[in-house]
Amino acid sequence: MTLPPYPAGAMSALPAADLAGPMDSMAAPAAPRSAGTAMAYSQGLRGYASAHEQMTRMEVVRRLARLKGYAVSEEFAQAPLGPVYLVPSDTLVGPERAQALGIHGRDDFFGGVVPYPFVSTKAITHPLVAADAMAPEGWNPAFSRMVGDAVLPGYTAFTRADAAAAADELLQAGPIRIKLVRETGGNGQTVAKDRAAFDTCLAGVADDMLDQDGVVIEQNLRQVQTLSVGQVHVAGMVATYFGQQRLTHNHHGAEVYGGSDLTVVRGDFQALLSLALAAEVRTAVEQALLYDSAAQACFPGFFASRINYDVAQGLMPDGQWRSGVLEQSWRAGGATGAEIAALEAFQADPQRRVVRASGYEVFGPCDALPPGAVVYFRGVDDQVGPLTKYTVTASDDHHTT
Repeated sequence: MTLPPYPAGAMSALPAADLAGPMDSMAAPAAPRSAGTAMAYSQGLRGYASAHEQMTRMEVVRRLARLKGYAVSEEFAQAPLGPVYLVPSDTLVGPERAQALGIHGRDDFFGGVVPYPFVSTKAITHPLVAADAMAPEGWNPAFSRMVGDAVLPGYTAFTRADAAAAADELLQAGPIRIKLVRETGGNGQTVAKDRAAFDTCLAGVADDMLDQDGVVIEQNLRQVQTLSVGQVHVAGMVATYFGQQRLTHNHHGAEVYGGSDLTVVRGDFQALLSLALAAEVRTAVEQALLYDSAAQACFPGFFASRINYDVAQGLMPDGQWRSGVLEQSWRAGGATGAEIAALEAFQADPQRRVVRASGYEVFGPCDALPPGAVVYFRGVDDQVGPLTKYTVTASDDHHTT
């Protein structure tokens, strides 16, 4: 049975404590109360609107509200009296739009603001196949020059001719991966071993989608491990992390995102790099930091309170090991439950420096949950079927490596 949406007005300006779920007894004590309201925002934003995503987002709102000592309201309609803290369903486009919503900096929301639509997608990761290739307004070729080999070999294309040229070049080295730039969690991706397979894949992409969003054509890795590197700013705290992603199979048998195991430090990227990191983890963190710095330098108007970068590490077709940033996420995402768990631990214990937290997405039955699990969604989603999403925090308070 599909879980029903929250009834209209049921959460309007209620204190966060009044909206606690059954597992919330494990959460950190509430921060001092202040005159503010936290709420979700999805009006006019694309995607992330399924039942499980909406209900997950509302649990994110509740837990962030508790961290900030704010009340919780239903979906943003008009600004209530006092400060508002928004959790948008997607990256916001345009500083003017953000300002109209009362977002002027990191303290006002959980997510990111970009100057152009394509900046929030995988499209920015790779260069165009030629200097005169079609590109959207605001495209900055300096970005790909700055990130260099911190990303995998690949191109972004906005026409069929440019995509074909990119495929012809990359196929000389081996199989390629074609990605729809707005899909997440491993969805919307196809591996092609030859031009015929590529043509079949591209034929399924609508002209208006290709023209508006573009498509990524990237060298395919084998024996891949995907790491997450990110940072969040909430309630005066800064937490930075690396983590290992887990894959699982959805109800169609496809491999999709199944969660992440994060190591989170109190502080910035330098605090993270001060840990005794494995060489491949250090490489991933440094590549993500370079990607983030390039985005800030090349796209004025970009700022975020939540940044997350997926870094793939594996073997190129010639057997060479390679690491590279795949994409960015400047919105509440798959690792957000674990991010919040770490923030709650930091707020509960100001002396704690490192937290290990994990998020899980289980497709199908999930009868038993581990002790202390915080559930973000448990039910049957109309689009993905039976699904359980939860987080747990490790008890090794003194973990430092």
